[in-house]
Amino acid sequence: MTVDIPLVNGTTQCTVTAYSEKSYQATVKFYSQFLSLELETKDANSTTLRNSTVSLKVVLEGNAEKHAESEARFQELTGDLESADWRSLANSSLVFKAANVVQCKEALEGQGPGVQVQAYPTDLFPMELYVVDPVGNVVGVTRTKNAVSTMPTAPPASKGTFTSSVPSSAQSTSALSEIDEKSISAEVSEVTASASGPGEKAIAVMTSGGDAPGMNANVRAIVRTAIAKGCRAYVVMEGYEGLVRGGPEYIKQFSWEDVRGWSSEGGTNIGTARCKEFRERAGRLLGALHLIEAGVDALIVCGGDGSLTGADLFRSEWPSLLQELKETSKITSEQYTRYKHLNICGTVGSIDNDMSTTDATIGAYSSLDRICRAIDYIEATANSHSRAFVVEVMGRNCGWLALMAGIATSADYILIPEKPASSREWEEQMCDIVTKHRSRGKRTTIVIVAEGAIANDLTPISPNDVHKVLSQRLKLDTRVTTLGHVQRGGTAVAFDRILATLQGVEAVNAVLESNPDTPSPLIAINENKITRKSLVESVRQTKSVADAIQAQDFKKAMELRDTEFVEHLNNFMAVNSADHNPPNLPQDQRLKIAIVNVGAPAGGTNSAVYAMATYCMSQGHRPYAIYNGWSGLARHESVRSLDWKSMLGWQSRGGSEIGTNRCTPDEADIGLVAYYFQKYKFDGLIIVGGFEAFVSLHQLERARDNYPAFRIPMVLIPATLSNNVPGTEYSLGTDTALNALMDYCDVIKQSAASTRGRAFVVDVQGGNSGFLATNASLAVGAHVSYVPEEGISLEQLSQDIETLAESFQTAQGRRRFGKLILKSKNASKVFTPEVLADVITAEANGVFNAKSAIPGHVQQGGLPSPIDRTRATRLAVKAVDFIESRQEDIYKARADDDEFDPDDKEISSTAAVLGIRGSDVVFTSIRQLYDFETEIGKRMPKVIHWESTRAIADSLVGRKKVDVKN
Repeated sequence: MTVDIPLVNGTTQCTVTAYSEKSYQATVKFYSQFLSLELETKDANSTTLRNSTVSLKVVLEGNAEKHAESEARFQELTGDLESADWRSLANSSLVFKAANVVQCKEALEGQGPGVQVQAYPTDLFPMELYVVDPVGNVVGVTRTKNAVSTMPTAPPASKGTFTSSVPSSAQSTSALSEIDEKSISAEVSEVTASASGPGEKAIAVMTSGGDAPGMNANVRAIVRTAIAKGCRAYVVMEGYEGLVRGGPEYIKQFSWEDVRGWSSEGGTNIGTARCKEFRERAGRLLGALHLIEAGVDALIVCGGDGSLTGADLFRSEWPSLLQELKETSKITSEQYTRYKHLNICGTVGSIDNDMSTTDATIGAYSSLDRICRAIDYIEATANSHSRAFVVEVMGRNCGWLALMAGIATSADYILIPEKPASSREWEEQMCDIVTKHRSRGKRTTIVIVAEGAIANDLTPISPNDVHKVLSQRLKLDTRVTTLGHVQRGGTAVAFDRILATLQGVEAVNAVLESNPDTPSPLIAINENKITRKSLVESVRQTKSVADAIQAQDFKKAMELRDTEFVEHLNNFMAVNSADHNPPNLPQDQRLKIAIVNVGAPAGGTNSAVYAMATYCMSQGHRPYAIYNGWSGLARHESVRSLDWKSMLGWQSRGGSEIGTNRCTPDEADIGLVAYYFQKYKFDGLIIVGGFEAFVSLHQLERARDNYPAFRIPMVLIPATLSNNVPGTEYSLGTDTALNALMDYCDVIKQSAASTRGRAFVVDVQGGNSGFLATNASLAVGAHVSYVPEEGISLEQLSQDIETLAESFQTAQGRRRFGKLILKSKNASKVFTPEVLADVITAEANGVFNAKSAIPGHVQQGGLPSPIDRTRATRLAVKAVDFIESRQEDIYKARADDDEFDPDDKEISSTAAVLGIRGSDVVFTSIRQLYDFETEIGKRMPKVIHWESTRAIADSLVGRKKVDVKN
């Protein structure tokens, strides 16, 4: 028996061969009854049977020997019906997807009592049914999602497309594509209806240069946003090489389903390659011709500075390229007019994070995560043997990876190209720092070397050079570790998935809004805001850094780096010196500063405490920790001075080393709290925590009138996975929680995809805030997220179940089709995850089922992410600087009650929340936030800053929103 077309998903056209006239007639009768097939054509030696999807040809080939073999096979299979499983005995089988297995069983019984069948799991309620046809082939029908035949397959004999009825409800591949487009068209009809103008455009995306985690998420967002806005979406395979080669093999139109599941995949699925031909005008001429042939109006390039330089050059040459193509009759006058202008936009995909004007590039934090994990592991073995490790990291001419890894892992020394020293100087500096650290009891030494590290005479510094110094001069047992391309590998962290997605959406908006006079934009991020920058200027500034380094103008190179890079470098140097060098401040400016953790544990809390304490030491301040929150202070006077050695390793630890709880000063006894503040003569306070910490700061600020001990500068560093603290769009711990939840969801989604017809309802923490569920939904491509801000209406739930059912029917068992539903714990008290899963399963009418999944406190635990570690360091240093700078503003109020006015704005501003708002880091008065910007009962800010993210998350999965007001 041969199969001409693969039978998966119901694409069926097969040929059955009989070797005698008798078996030929019996086979025709068998299949026409069993599969409800009707006669289509018949000649002397063949009969074609067909219904709307199955086309089966029975061929007569007289051969006595083969007839005997088929008879023997039939007898062997049917001889032991009770104990033999035909599925295991047959070398191959032919399986159809059936809408009604019982109907097929009744059709067999109608052929007479001699027909034998095997039904699973039971004869009464069969899901699968197997029978042996008259020529000895095992034939089955199934109600499961996949009807998988194991017969040898061959190329299709025809391209006919059929529609199924009884034996199979699946469509052919081409029919599935049509269904996908119709489904997606319906899903985004509201958006498309308002995009009739841009809807005529075709937008292409390519990835170029070195691959970076998050590129696939960027491509997915661009493709789906383009389709949602009524445009045609194309991908250019293999980067600029694909442009030069052209044709449908390299410039492909993509549908909505083509990018399903891409967010969770590493690398770039559309390929990337460096192309010498495109550097020449002849190559760019071919690229222009191929884009016009494909009908592309706009090109979005995801790559580094070299790729984006090529993109902007391509756009600047576009008019002359088209003119040449027209003059050589390669394009028509109509094409020349139609494609006269090419809009280009850049999204930066690079692990080096070397693009000026943006705080982060796609893939950089994923690479940093790999580095920090590796160094965390190395630290453990280094501690066991009291060894030194030299770790080389990537970065080309940029030391960002080395710098940030140095901060996140408390490395002893880093070597970066932006701040070189002479060979003698860096050797002396490194040895001095390592010696001081070792003399104070540190057992490990970590030195991080950027691959572009140089001395100030441009001599490269290799890991072996560092190894030689450590082993020969300091006599340390030293090892070298080169991480290599491990830094590029793996899936993207949550930040990169979200960044890539948001930038992809903005890139499509940018090219649709551009006109011939608009400079090519580059999509950037500044602090917490997606922005558009000039592509030309960004690339020029980036290249000028390398030029300045080559010219040995290192001061200029540092000035050309963004201010955050310089800030991080200064922080590393200050924190790294700790109490080993003379303090920066004179004796009369040195302060006593306390730090306390309040609320639930959050990733980065220990990093903030470590950075605060070590920075205080370098300045000359005395850092104190209030252990176990306000209750620990009130009950046990749990105040301890922090020392450097006792905090070794805190930077990379999860949880809270000084302890935390949700108790507020009023609950603990605010009078006792004030007493201990007075006893220890604190000059400043840093609170690290969530909404309870926010309330604590408010209580302390309002108590200043009665308790002079609280008339000191006080700062809150928000730290909560809920991200519900007013005054900031980012809290420590949210990134760690997002990564933990994302990893959990990736595993759950894989299970759902393997089971095919299954969705998981995942319970998400966050209190009354939907931030975590919303951003996790964007990162993992969840079909639905339910949040407290919206609740769960019956109308929306019904619509979501209907959309899910349509999606599963469209899927027809294809891979990457696991479905996730994220539910914030407080989105509904009635619909718990278990209840919601049961309701969805009941309403799905057998199309799919749902299970609940509870990650619980996994979302709080684990090692803090590099983002939370480095931002904790940055915010802690800013908090100490704030306390230093506001001493004079409150000095008189501390000394004299008559001078104290609690309503004075200058005074009240000394109790502030340190937050990130848009593109700025700001201090906002707690009084302003508490009185005017907070929903106290809901423990939420009045303005929900992530609302736009929800709309994007819904649009990228085609979710239909119900207007319950109507």
